[in-house]
Amino acid sequence: MEKPVPGHRLGRRTSTRRPDGAPAPEQERERAMAGMYAECGLLRELADSSGVSLDDTVDSLTDLDQLLPRWRDDPQVSQWLGTDAGLYLGTVIRRQVDGAHWELAPDGRPLMVLRTGFELDVTALGRGWAEQGSPQLSAIYLAASDG
Repeated sequence: MEKPVPGHRLGRRTSTRRPDGAPAPEQERERAMAGMYAECGLLRELADSSGVSLDDTVDSLTDLDQLLPRWRDDPQVSQWLGTDAGLYLGTVIRRQVDGAHWELAPDGRPLMVLRTGFELDVTALGRGWAEQGSPQLSAIYLAASDG
């Protein structure tokens, strides 16, 4: 059985609009997912208490990378925080990288899909950041923005 990887390439797909010009149901679902994933409550709480502004920019990812990882003392907090960090990373990529969008993997994991079809398992990447400090969130963003 194939091990899940943080990123892989999918076939390209085209977005469609309904004949009346309204977004297709798939696009509406993606927008709803984006709003839900952008909440990142635990991460926003940590950022606020640390003086970091989560403004959906690569600078905010760099600021998160610079935080002292005090949360690593509690594995449960690390896991939740890592998931939030991954969802925030995906939110920044979606808002800043042209053509990036959310999709759900067959097992329900949220994936950030780049215009090239490359998928990022952002929650796995975020958990790696929270638990080990790597990969850095800003480095993942820069790789995604390069295509």
